[in-house]
Amino acid sequence: MSAKTVKKVKVTNRLGLHARPAMLLAETAQQFSAEITLRRTDQSDPVDAKSIMQIMMLAATAGTELEITAKGEGAQDAVRQLTALVKAGFNEN
Repeated sequence: MSAKTVKKVKVTNRLGLHARPAMLLAETAQQFSAEITLRRTDQSDPVDAKSIMQIMMLAATAGTELEITAKGEGAQDAVRQLTALVKAGFNEN
C-alpha cells in the first residue's frame, strides 16, 4: 500500500497562481516520483501538479484554498515542500 498525504493550504500571494508561481509549483512537484495533484476546495476535479498549464487552469486567486494530495514514494516530503512554497507566497509577498 502506497503512502498518501493530503494537506489544505491557502494561496496568500496577491496575484494568485499566475505563470511564475505555477512554474515553481510544477518544478517542485516534478522533483518527486509521487503522483501529486492540486484541487481547489470549491471544485471537485484535481489537476496534475506537475503540469504548469493544468495548474494555471485552476485560476486560483489570492485567498483560494487548495488541497495538495500526493501518493507514492516521497508523498509526505512533496506535500511538505509544496505547502511551504504556497505559504511563503511563492516568495512574492
